Amino acid sequence: MFENEDEDDFLSSSFQDELSRFEDMISKGRLDFFDSDRLDSFIDHFMMSNQFKKAMDCVSHAINFFPHNINFKIRKAQVLANLGRLNEALALLMQFDKMLSDDLEFVLTKASVHSQMRDSKTAIKYFEKAIDLAEPEEKDEIYLDLSAEYQNMGNFEQAIKILQKAIAFNPENEPAVHELAYCYDLTNDMPSAIQCYSSYLDIRPYSFTTWYNLGNAFSKAENYDKALWAYDYCTIISEDFASAYFNMGNIYLVLEKFEKAIECFERCIQIDGEDAMALDYIAEAYEHMEEYELAMHYYKRSIELQPDLPDPWLGMGIALDLMHRTHEAIPYLLKAVELDELNPDYLHVLAGAYIKNGNTVEAAVLLYKALTINPLSDEILVDLTELRAMDNIAYAFDELHEHIESYELSDIALLHRVKYAWLAGRQTDAMIFFRELVIDKPELAIQLTDFFPEALSIPVLADLYNLLR
Repeated sequence: MFENEDEDDFLSSSFQDELSRFEDMISKGRLDFFDSDRLDSFIDHFMMSNQFKKAMDCVSHAINFFPHNINFKIRKAQVLANLGRLNEALALLMQFDKMLSDDLEFVLTKASVHSQMRDSKTAIKYFEKAIDLAEPEEKDEIYLDLSAEYQNMGNFEQAIKILQKAIAFNPENEPAVHELAYCYDLTNDMPSAIQCYSSYLDIRPYSFTTWYNLGNAFSKAENYDKALWAYDYCTIISEDFASAYFNMGNIYLVLEKFEKAIECFERCIQIDGEDAMALDYIAEAYEHMEEYELAMHYYKRSIELQPDLPDPWLGMGIALDLMHRTHEAIPYLLKAVELDELNPDYLHVLAGAYIKNGNTVEAAVLLYKALTINPLSDEILVDLTELRAMDNIAYAFDELHEHIESYELSDIALLHRVKYAWLAGRQTDAMIFFRELVIDKPELAIQLTDFFPEALSIPVLADLYNLLR
Protein backbone atom coordinates (compact mmCIF):
# COMPACT_ATOMS: atom_id res chain seq x y z
CA MET A 1 0.00 0.00 0.00
CA PHE A 2 2.96 2.34 0.51
CA GLU A 3 6.59 2.53 -0.55
CA ASN A 4 8.94 0.31 1.43
CA GLU A 5 12.68 0.20 1.76
CA ASP A 6 14.19 -3.05 0.59
CA GLU A 7 14.79 -5.58 3.34
CA ASP A 8 18.53 -5.28 2.64
CA ASP A 9 18.33 -1.58 3.57
CA PHE A 10 16.68 -2.46 6.85
CA LEU A 11 19.50 -4.90 7.60
CA SER A 12 22.31 -2.51 6.65
CA SER A 13 24.59 -1.37 9.47
CA SER A 14 23.96 2.34 8.78
CA PHE A 15 20.19 1.87 8.98
CA GLN A 16 20.48 -0.16 12.17
CA ASP A 17 22.75 2.44 13.76
CA GLU A 18 20.35 5.27 12.99
CA LEU A 19 17.36 3.20 14.09
CA SER A 20 19.07 2.54 17.43
CA ARG A 21 19.79 6.26 17.77
CA PHE A 22 16.14 7.07 17.04
CA GLU A 23 14.85 4.55 19.60
CA ASP A 24 17.31 5.85 22.19
CA MET A 25 16.09 9.40 21.47
CA ILE A 26 12.44 8.41 21.98
CA SER A 27 13.18 6.56 25.22
CA LYS A 28 15.06 9.59 26.62
CA GLY A 29 12.59 12.21 25.37
CA ARG A 30 15.05 14.05 23.12
CA LEU A 31 14.24 15.74 19.80
CA ASP A 32 17.14 14.83 17.50
CA PHE A 33 16.94 15.67 13.82
CA PHE A 34 16.58 12.98 11.13
CA ASP A 35 15.94 13.71 7.47
CA SER A 36 12.45 13.00 6.13
CA ASP A 37 13.46 10.01 3.99
CA ARG A 38 15.09 8.29 6.93
CA LEU A 39 12.04 8.90 9.13
CA ASP A 40 9.86 7.48 6.37
CA SER A 41 12.02 4.35 6.29
CA PHE A 42 11.74 4.04 10.08
CA ILE A 43 7.94 4.16 9.77
CA ASP A 44 8.07 1.43 7.13
CA HIS A 45 10.25 -0.71 9.36
CA PHE A 46 7.98 -0.36 12.38
CA MET A 47 4.85 -1.00 10.29
CA MET A 48 6.31 -4.10 8.65
CA SER A 49 7.34 -5.50 12.04
CA ASN A 50 3.91 -4.69 13.60
CA GLN A 51 5.41 -2.22 16.05
CA PHE A 52 2.60 0.26 15.59
CA LYS A 53 3.16 2.24 18.79
CA LYS A 54 6.75 2.93 17.72
CA ALA A 55 5.46 3.80 14.26
CA MET A 56 3.15 6.38 15.85
CA ASP A 57 6.06 7.81 17.87
CA CYS A 58 8.00 8.12 14.63
CA VAL A 59 5.11 9.75 12.76
CA SER A 60 4.58 12.25 15.57
CA HIS A 61 8.28 13.09 15.54
CA ALA A 62 8.24 13.50 11.74
CA ILE A 63 5.19 15.81 11.79
CA ASN A 64 6.85 17.88 14.54
CA PHE A 65 9.90 18.51 12.34
CA PHE A 66 8.11 18.55 8.95
CA PRO A 67 4.63 19.97 9.66
CA HIS A 68 3.95 20.80 6.02
CA ASN A 69 4.89 17.36 4.68
CA ILE A 70 1.48 15.89 3.83
CA ASN A 71 3.02 12.44 3.29
CA PHE A 72 3.51 12.14 7.06
CA LYS A 73 -0.19 12.95 7.61
CA ILE A 74 -1.04 10.05 5.30
CA ARG A 75 1.41 7.85 7.16
CA LYS A 76 -0.28 8.84 10.43
CA ALA A 77 -3.62 7.71 9.00
CA GLN A 78 -2.04 4.39 8.02
CA VAL A 79 -0.69 3.87 11.53
CA LEU A 80 -4.02 4.85 13.12
CA ALA A 81 -5.76 2.28 10.90
CA ASN A 82 -3.34 -0.42 11.98
CA LEU A 83 -3.97 0.51 15.61
CA GLY A 84 -7.68 -0.05 14.97
CA ARG A 85 -8.50 3.66 15.27
CA LEU A 86 -10.30 3.66 11.95
CA ASN A 87 -12.63 6.61 12.47
CA GLU A 88 -9.67 8.81 13.45
CA ALA A 89 -7.78 7.64 10.38
CA LEU A 90 -10.70 8.43 8.10
CA ALA A 91 -11.30 11.84 9.67
CA LEU A 92 -7.65 12.73 9.14
CA LEU A 93 -7.77 11.66 5.50
CA MET A 94 -10.95 13.66 4.87
CA GLN A 95 -8.99 16.85 5.59
CA PHE A 96 -7.01 16.30 2.39
CA ASP A 97 -9.76 14.83 0.22
CA LYS A 98 -9.81 17.59 -2.38
CA MET A 99 -6.10 18.34 -2.31
CA LEU A 100 -4.99 14.72 -2.79
CA SER A 101 -7.88 13.20 -4.72
CA ASP A 102 -5.49 12.10 -7.49
CA ASP A 103 -2.60 11.00 -5.24
CA LEU A 104 -2.10 7.23 -5.49
CA GLU A 105 -0.81 6.79 -1.94
CA PHE A 106 -3.73 8.78 -0.53
CA VAL A 107 -6.35 6.89 -2.55
CA LEU A 108 -4.88 3.52 -1.57
CA THR A 109 -4.87 4.51 2.09
CA LYS A 110 -8.56 5.48 1.91
CA ALA A 111 -9.32 2.17 0.19
CA SER A 112 -7.47 0.26 2.90
CA VAL A 113 -9.25 2.08 5.75
CA HIS A 114 -12.67 1.41 4.24
CA SER A 115 -11.65 -2.23 3.73
CA GLN A 116 -10.77 -2.54 7.42
CA MET A 117 -14.14 -0.94 8.26
CA ARG A 118 -15.78 -3.81 6.30
CA ASP A 119 -17.14 -1.24 3.82
CA SER A 120 -16.21 -3.24 0.72
CA LYS A 121 -18.32 -1.20 -1.69
CA THR A 122 -16.49 2.02 -0.84
CA ALA A 123 -13.14 0.24 -0.73
CA ILE A 124 -13.79 -1.10 -4.23
CA LYS A 125 -14.49 2.42 -5.49
CA TYR A 126 -11.13 3.67 -4.22
CA PHE A 127 -9.16 0.59 -5.37
CA GLU A 128 -10.63 1.03 -8.86
CA LYS A 129 -9.58 4.69 -8.82
CA ALA A 130 -6.10 3.67 -7.65
CA ILE A 131 -5.78 1.33 -10.62
CA ASP A 132 -6.49 4.24 -12.95
CA LEU A 133 -3.79 6.31 -11.20
CA ALA A 134 -1.17 3.57 -10.94
CA GLU A 135 1.71 2.85 -13.29
CA PRO A 136 1.40 -0.44 -15.22
CA GLU A 137 3.95 -2.21 -13.00
CA GLU A 138 1.92 -1.29 -9.90
CA LYS A 139 -1.51 -2.40 -11.10
CA ASP A 140 -1.27 -6.14 -10.40
CA GLU A 141 -0.84 -5.62 -6.64
CA ILE A 142 -3.84 -3.27 -6.51
CA TYR A 143 -5.91 -5.76 -8.51
CA LEU A 144 -5.04 -8.28 -5.79
CA ASP A 145 -6.49 -5.97 -3.10
CA LEU A 146 -9.54 -5.27 -5.26
CA SER A 147 -10.22 -8.98 -5.72
CA ALA A 148 -10.07 -9.49 -1.96
CA GLU A 149 -12.98 -7.04 -1.54
CA TYR A 150 -15.09 -8.95 -4.04
CA GLN A 151 -14.23 -12.17 -2.19
CA ASN A 152 -15.33 -10.53 1.08
CA MET A 153 -18.67 -9.81 -0.60
CA GLY A 154 -18.93 -13.41 -1.80
CA ASN A 155 -18.71 -12.35 -5.45
CA PHE A 156 -16.12 -14.90 -6.55
CA GLU A 157 -16.94 -14.64 -10.25
CA GLN A 158 -15.95 -10.95 -10.24
CA ALA A 159 -12.92 -11.71 -8.04
CA ILE A 160 -11.79 -14.22 -10.68
CA LYS A 161 -12.07 -11.61 -13.47
CA ILE A 162 -10.02 -9.13 -11.42
CA LEU A 163 -7.31 -11.69 -10.64
CA GLN A 164 -7.08 -12.63 -14.29
CA LYS A 165 -6.33 -8.96 -15.01
CA ALA A 166 -3.64 -8.98 -12.30
CA ILE A 167 -1.94 -11.97 -13.87
CA ALA A 168 -2.23 -10.40 -17.33
CA PHE A 169 -0.21 -7.42 -16.01
CA ASN A 170 2.26 -9.68 -14.19
CA PRO A 171 2.22 -13.41 -14.99
CA GLU A 172 4.80 -13.98 -12.22
CA ASN A 173 2.60 -12.63 -9.42
CA GLU A 174 2.45 -15.83 -7.38
CA PRO A 175 -0.01 -14.57 -4.71
CA ALA A 176 -2.45 -13.64 -7.51
CA VAL A 177 -2.10 -17.11 -9.01
CA HIS A 178 -2.86 -18.75 -5.67
CA GLU A 179 -5.79 -16.43 -4.99
CA LEU A 180 -7.21 -17.18 -8.44
CA ALA A 181 -6.94 -20.91 -7.91
CA TYR A 182 -8.49 -20.49 -4.46
CA CYS A 183 -11.50 -18.76 -6.05
CA TYR A 184 -11.78 -21.56 -8.61
CA ASP A 185 -11.72 -23.99 -5.70
CA LEU A 186 -14.56 -22.15 -3.94
CA THR A 187 -16.61 -22.19 -7.13
CA ASN A 188 -15.74 -25.89 -7.54
CA ASP A 189 -14.06 -25.28 -10.89
CA MET A 190 -11.17 -27.70 -10.46
CA PRO A 191 -10.20 -27.84 -14.17
CA SER A 192 -9.63 -24.07 -14.16
CA ALA A 193 -7.69 -24.25 -10.88
CA ILE A 194 -5.45 -26.96 -12.35
CA GLN A 195 -4.92 -24.94 -15.53
CA CYS A 196 -4.09 -21.84 -13.48
CA TYR A 197 -1.40 -23.60 -11.43
CA SER A 198 -0.03 -25.43 -14.46
CA SER A 199 0.37 -22.19 -16.42
CA TYR A 200 2.26 -20.60 -13.56
CA LEU A 201 4.56 -23.61 -13.30
CA ASP A 202 5.49 -23.10 -16.95
CA ILE A 203 6.97 -19.79 -15.77
CA ARG A 204 8.21 -20.79 -12.32
CA PRO A 205 8.76 -24.59 -12.36
CA TYR A 206 10.53 -24.56 -8.97
CA SER A 207 7.68 -23.05 -6.95
CA PHE A 208 7.10 -25.87 -4.48
CA THR A 209 4.00 -24.16 -3.02
CA THR A 210 2.43 -24.14 -6.49
CA TRP A 211 3.20 -27.83 -6.97
CA TYR A 212 1.60 -28.42 -3.56
CA ASN A 213 -1.55 -26.50 -4.46
CA LEU A 214 -1.69 -28.24 -7.82
CA GLY A 215 -1.64 -31.52 -5.91
CA ASN A 216 -4.52 -30.28 -3.75
CA ALA A 217 -6.53 -29.36 -6.86
CA PHE A 218 -5.94 -32.77 -8.46
CA SER A 219 -6.87 -34.44 -5.16
CA LYS A 220 -10.16 -32.54 -4.96
CA ALA A 221 -10.85 -33.58 -8.54
CA GLU A 222 -10.18 -37.17 -7.38
CA ASN A 223 -7.35 -37.52 -9.89
CA TYR A 224 -5.14 -39.20 -7.32
CA ASP A 225 -2.33 -40.30 -9.63
CA LYS A 226 -1.80 -36.72 -10.80
CA ALA A 227 -2.10 -35.46 -7.23
CA LEU A 228 0.68 -37.80 -6.09
CA TRP A 229 2.76 -36.71 -9.08
CA ALA A 230 2.39 -33.04 -8.08
CA TYR A 231 3.11 -33.68 -4.40
CA ASP A 232 6.16 -35.71 -5.39
CA TYR A 233 7.57 -32.75 -7.35
CA CYS A 234 6.82 -30.53 -4.35
CA THR A 235 8.89 -32.77 -2.05
CA ILE A 236 11.72 -33.02 -4.59
CA ILE A 237 12.03 -29.22 -4.56
CA SER A 238 11.43 -28.86 -0.81
CA GLU A 239 12.20 -32.20 0.82
CA ASP A 240 11.07 -31.08 4.29
CA PHE A 241 7.61 -29.80 3.29
CA ALA A 242 5.58 -31.92 5.71
CA SER A 243 2.13 -30.89 4.42
CA ALA A 244 2.83 -32.52 1.05
CA TYR A 245 3.78 -35.82 2.72
CA PHE A 246 0.66 -35.60 4.91
CA ASN A 247 -1.62 -35.19 1.89
CA MET A 248 0.17 -37.99 0.06
CA GLY A 249 -0.47 -40.20 3.06
CA ASN A 250 -4.18 -39.39 2.91
CA ILE A 251 -4.32 -40.31 -0.78
CA TYR A 252 -2.54 -43.62 -0.14
CA LEU A 253 -5.17 -44.35 2.54
CA VAL A 254 -7.92 -43.74 -0.03
CA LEU A 255 -6.10 -45.97 -2.52
CA GLU A 256 -5.66 -48.63 0.18
CA LYS A 257 -1.87 -48.53 -0.18
CA PHE A 258 -1.45 -48.62 3.55
CA GLU A 259 2.28 -49.25 3.82
CA LYS A 260 3.00 -46.22 1.62
CA ALA A 261 0.57 -44.16 3.70
CA ILE A 262 2.45 -45.12 6.87
CA GLU A 263 5.77 -44.10 5.26
CA CYS A 264 4.36 -40.66 4.43
CA PHE A 265 2.95 -40.01 7.89
CA GLU A 266 6.17 -41.20 9.53
CA ARG A 267 8.06 -38.74 7.30
CA CYS A 268 5.77 -35.95 8.59
CA ILE A 269 6.68 -36.91 12.15
CA GLN A 270 10.39 -36.92 11.26
CA ILE A 271 10.09 -33.37 9.95
CA ASP A 272 7.70 -31.73 12.43
CA GLY A 273 7.83 -34.02 15.45
CA GLU A 274 4.98 -36.12 16.81
CA ASP A 275 1.58 -35.02 15.56
CA ALA A 276 -1.69 -36.44 16.87
CA MET A 277 -3.38 -36.57 13.46
CA ALA A 278 -0.39 -38.22 11.79
CA LEU A 279 -0.31 -40.86 14.54
CA ASP A 280 -4.06 -41.36 14.16
CA TYR A 281 -3.73 -41.96 10.43
CA ILE A 282 -0.84 -44.40 10.96
CA ALA A 283 -3.12 -46.26 13.37
CA GLU A 284 -5.93 -46.24 10.80
CA ALA A 285 -3.60 -47.72 8.18
CA TYR A 286 -2.59 -50.54 10.54
CA GLU A 287 -6.25 -51.08 11.37
CA HIS A 288 -7.06 -51.59 7.67
CA MET A 289 -4.13 -54.02 7.49
CA GLU A 290 -5.76 -55.91 10.41
CA GLU A 291 -2.71 -55.19 12.55
CA TYR A 292 -4.96 -54.28 15.45
CA GLU A 293 -2.38 -54.29 18.23
CA LEU A 294 -0.19 -51.87 16.27
CA ALA A 295 -3.24 -49.76 15.46
CA MET A 296 -4.12 -49.54 19.16
CA HIS A 297 -0.52 -48.60 20.00
CA TYR A 298 -0.64 -45.60 17.66
CA TYR A 299 -4.16 -44.59 18.68
CA LYS A 300 -2.96 -44.52 22.31
CA ARG A 301 0.02 -42.35 21.36
CA SER A 302 -2.30 -39.98 19.53
CA ILE A 303 -4.64 -39.76 22.54
CA GLU A 304 -1.74 -39.13 24.92
CA LEU A 305 -0.47 -36.33 22.68
CA GLN A 306 -3.86 -34.65 22.17
CA PRO A 307 -6.57 -36.00 24.51
CA ASP A 308 -9.23 -33.65 23.11
CA LEU A 309 -8.93 -35.00 19.56
CA PRO A 310 -11.95 -37.26 18.96
CA ASP A 311 -10.62 -39.27 16.01
CA PRO A 312 -8.19 -41.57 17.89
CA TRP A 313 -10.82 -42.28 20.56
CA LEU A 314 -13.16 -43.39 17.79
CA GLY A 315 -10.40 -45.38 16.10
CA MET A 316 -9.50 -47.13 19.35
CA GLY A 317 -13.14 -48.12 19.81
CA ILE A 318 -13.42 -49.43 16.26
CA ALA A 319 -10.21 -51.44 16.61
CA LEU A 320 -11.43 -53.05 19.83
CA ASP A 321 -14.79 -53.80 18.23
CA LEU A 322 -13.07 -55.45 15.28
CA MET A 323 -11.18 -57.60 17.78
CA HIS A 324 -14.59 -58.70 19.18
CA ARG A 325 -14.00 -56.69 22.35
CA THR A 326 -17.09 -54.52 21.90
CA HIS A 327 -17.70 -54.11 25.63
CA GLU A 328 -14.23 -52.53 25.96
CA ALA A 329 -14.81 -50.45 22.83
CA ILE A 330 -17.88 -48.59 24.09
CA PRO A 331 -16.10 -46.26 26.59
CA TYR A 332 -13.76 -45.09 23.81
CA LEU A 333 -16.68 -44.53 21.43
CA LEU A 334 -18.56 -42.65 24.15
CA LYS A 335 -15.53 -40.39 24.64
CA ALA A 336 -15.38 -39.68 20.91
CA VAL A 337 -19.07 -38.70 20.93
CA GLU A 338 -18.51 -36.55 24.03
CA LEU A 339 -15.77 -34.66 22.17
CA ASP A 340 -17.80 -34.30 18.96
CA GLU A 341 -21.41 -34.80 19.97
CA LEU A 342 -22.91 -33.53 16.71
CA ASN A 343 -20.94 -35.88 14.46
CA PRO A 344 -23.53 -38.26 12.96
CA ASP A 345 -20.89 -40.80 11.94
CA TYR A 346 -19.65 -41.09 15.53
CA LEU A 347 -23.22 -41.56 16.77
CA HIS A 348 -23.76 -44.20 14.09
CA VAL A 349 -20.67 -46.18 15.11
CA LEU A 350 -21.61 -46.04 18.80
CA ALA A 351 -25.14 -47.19 17.95
CA GLY A 352 -23.68 -50.17 16.11
CA ALA A 353 -21.68 -51.14 19.19
CA TYR A 354 -24.79 -50.88 21.38
CA ILE A 355 -26.70 -53.12 18.95
CA LYS A 356 -23.97 -55.75 19.22
CA ASN A 357 -24.22 -55.54 23.01
CA GLY A 358 -27.99 -55.90 22.87
CA ASN A 359 -28.79 -52.34 23.96
CA THR A 360 -31.22 -51.63 21.14
CA VAL A 361 -33.14 -48.88 22.96
CA GLU A 362 -30.06 -46.68 23.36
CA ALA A 363 -28.98 -47.56 19.81
CA ALA A 364 -32.31 -46.35 18.41
CA VAL A 365 -31.98 -43.06 20.29
CA LEU A 366 -28.49 -42.53 18.86
CA LEU A 367 -29.54 -43.43 15.32
CA TYR A 368 -32.51 -41.07 15.47
CA LYS A 369 -30.24 -38.27 16.68
CA ALA A 370 -27.70 -39.04 13.94
CA LEU A 371 -30.44 -38.98 11.29
CA THR A 372 -31.71 -35.65 12.62
CA ILE A 373 -28.22 -34.20 12.15
CA ASN A 374 -27.72 -35.79 8.72
CA PRO A 375 -31.14 -36.59 7.23
CA LEU A 376 -29.56 -37.41 3.85
CA SER A 377 -27.72 -40.49 5.12
CA ASP A 378 -29.20 -43.65 3.58
CA GLU A 379 -27.03 -45.83 5.82
CA ILE A 380 -28.25 -44.31 9.09
CA LEU A 381 -31.87 -44.42 7.89
CA VAL A 382 -31.59 -48.08 6.90
CA ASP A 383 -30.02 -49.09 10.23
CA LEU A 384 -32.73 -47.24 12.14
CA THR A 385 -35.41 -48.91 10.01
CA GLU A 386 -33.96 -52.37 10.66
CA LEU A 387 -34.00 -51.63 14.38
CA ARG A 388 -37.57 -50.33 14.29
CA ALA A 389 -38.68 -53.39 12.28
CA MET A 390 -37.64 -55.69 15.12
CA ASP A 391 -40.66 -54.34 17.05
CA ASN A 392 -43.08 -53.15 14.36
CA ILE A 393 -42.47 -53.68 10.64
CA ALA A 394 -45.44 -51.56 9.53
CA TYR A 395 -44.27 -48.61 11.64
CA ALA A 396 -40.70 -49.06 10.39
CA PHE A 397 -41.90 -49.00 6.77
CA ASP A 398 -44.07 -45.89 7.29
CA GLU A 399 -41.20 -44.02 8.93
CA LEU A 400 -38.78 -45.06 6.16
CA HIS A 401 -41.19 -44.10 3.37
CA GLU A 402 -42.00 -40.73 4.93
CA HIS A 403 -38.31 -39.90 5.32
CA ILE A 404 -37.49 -40.87 1.71
CA GLU A 405 -40.33 -38.69 0.42
CA SER A 406 -39.36 -35.74 2.64
CA TYR A 407 -35.67 -35.73 1.71
CA GLU A 408 -35.83 -37.27 -1.78
CA LEU A 409 -33.25 -39.94 -1.01
CA SER A 410 -32.08 -41.86 -4.06
CA ASP A 411 -29.73 -44.57 -2.88
CA ILE A 412 -29.99 -47.90 -1.01
CA ALA A 413 -32.89 -46.64 1.11
CA LEU A 414 -35.06 -47.15 -1.98
CA LEU A 415 -34.22 -50.86 -2.05
CA HIS A 416 -35.08 -51.19 1.62
CA ARG A 417 -38.38 -49.47 0.96
CA VAL A 418 -39.24 -52.30 -1.45
CA LYS A 419 -38.23 -54.86 1.15
CA TYR A 420 -40.14 -53.36 4.07
CA ALA A 421 -43.22 -52.54 2.00
CA TRP A 422 -43.44 -56.26 1.14
CA LEU A 423 -42.75 -57.40 4.69
CA ALA A 424 -45.35 -54.95 6.03
CA GLY A 425 -48.00 -56.52 3.79
CA ARG A 426 -47.97 -53.65 1.30
CA GLN A 427 -47.26 -55.91 -1.70
CA THR A 428 -48.78 -53.59 -4.30
CA ASP A 429 -46.69 -50.69 -3.05
CA ALA A 430 -43.60 -52.91 -3.08
CA MET A 431 -44.19 -53.83 -6.73
CA ILE A 432 -44.76 -50.18 -7.70
CA PHE A 433 -41.58 -49.08 -5.90
CA PHE A 434 -39.52 -51.83 -7.53
CA ARG A 435 -40.97 -51.23 -11.00
CA GLU A 436 -40.01 -47.54 -10.69
CA LEU A 437 -36.48 -48.56 -9.78
CA VAL A 438 -36.23 -50.98 -12.71
CA ILE A 439 -37.24 -48.17 -15.08
CA ASP A 440 -35.40 -45.21 -13.51
CA LYS A 441 -32.44 -46.76 -11.69
CA PRO A 442 -31.69 -50.21 -13.13
CA GLU A 443 -28.11 -50.13 -11.80
CA LEU A 444 -29.54 -49.71 -8.29
CA ALA A 445 -32.46 -52.13 -8.76
CA ILE A 446 -30.09 -55.00 -9.65
CA GLN A 447 -28.76 -54.80 -6.06
CA LEU A 448 -32.14 -55.73 -4.52
CA THR A 449 -31.15 -59.30 -3.73
CA ASP A 450 -28.11 -58.06 -1.78
CA PHE A 451 -30.54 -56.61 0.78
CA PHE A 452 -33.62 -58.74 0.16
CA PRO A 453 -32.60 -62.20 -1.14
CA GLU A 454 -36.12 -63.47 -0.49
CA ALA A 455 -37.26 -61.38 -3.49
CA LEU A 456 -36.18 -64.20 -5.82
CA SER A 457 -38.83 -66.44 -4.25
CA ILE A 458 -41.57 -63.85 -4.89
CA PRO A 459 -42.71 -64.41 -8.50
CA VAL A 460 -43.77 -60.85 -9.35
CA LEU A 461 -40.54 -59.36 -7.98
CA ALA A 462 -38.44 -62.19 -9.42
CA ASP A 463 -39.87 -61.57 -12.89
CA LEU A 464 -38.95 -57.89 -12.76
CA TYR A 465 -35.52 -58.72 -11.36
CA ASN A 466 -34.85 -61.27 -14.12
CA LEU A 467 -35.69 -58.62 -16.72
CA LEU A 468 -32.71 -56.65 -15.42
CA ARG A 469 -30.42 -59.67 -15.78
